Amino acid sequence: MTATRAFIKKHPVLSYYALVFAISWGGILLVVGPDGFPATGEQSDRLFPFVLVALFAGPSVAGILLTGLIYGRVGFRNLLARMTRWRVGARWYAVALLTAPLLVMATLLVFSMTSPEFLPRIFTSNEKASLLLFGLAWGLVGGGILEELGWSGFAVPRLRLRYDGLTTGLILGILWGGWHFLVAFWGSGTPSGELSLAVFLPAVLFYVGSLPAYRVLMVWVYDRTGSLLVTMLMHASFSASMLILQPLELDLVAGLGWNLLLAAALWAVVAAVAIPKGLRLSAPEASGLRRLLQARASAGR
Repeated sequence: MTATRAFIKKHPVLSYYALVFAISWGGILLVVGPDGFPATGEQSDRLFPFVLVALFAGPSVAGILLTGLIYGRVGFRNLLARMTRWRVGARWYAVALLTAPLLVMATLLVFSMTSPEFLPRIFTSNEKASLLLFGLAWGLVGGGILEELGWSGFAVPRLRLRYDGLTTGLILGILWGGWHFLVAFWGSGTPSGELSLAVFLPAVLFYVGSLPAYRVLMVWVYDRTGSLLVTMLMHASFSASMLILQPLELDLVAGLGWNLLLAAALWAVVAAVAIPKGLRLSAPEASGLRRLLQARASAGR
């Protein structure tokens, strides 16, 4: 146990990601079984809530456990302080809340000029209120709070001690996208359980193309504000936008085309905004990291 704890303290980010994938992917495998990929329609309806619990448990549980193990009470106080840091300026709330819906809406409207199948889902749904409420709840609780307790609550500050903001965003973004692969594969089945490439391949393109770019933007916002709350809202905005706006049942070519345009738009924003203005730690966050390092050093004595 002592050797394991020493390894975790020496390699916190590696330990974090190993634990995230073990909890999330291990939990999903336990829920669906080795023969449950991809899911049939009946399996998807029956097991979906349990798969989500396993998925979201990974980043949140791993982040909380390692924060306590490495930093103790000081780490939890720091985590809470970042979660309640809300005085950051209205422009950062605007960036966090509006970037995703504006880009997703704009790319869909561009494609909708060629075919109505690209119209945002909220425009064509017969249950607009239910879709809106579910999308907002999904984004805030699942993506915003549970995921960012780990991604930005634990991993980003640790990576920023070693890498610049762009590299941090790319590392985390690639791993963030890869973390989705198993559940995407499971959920890409036809009603009979055959793999639907029209569902799976656009999802893969989204994970490897859009998520790393958006994570760079999230790291940029986090660096400038030191606010985990704003970062949670930014993640929630993206998750909610995809659920509320993304059309259902696009064919393979249409799905790939739209996801390619969305990724290009996000990378264009990264190139135009985040990189030229720099990716640096805010003064509050830099101070918080120094306090955590001091607490870790004291605990190691």
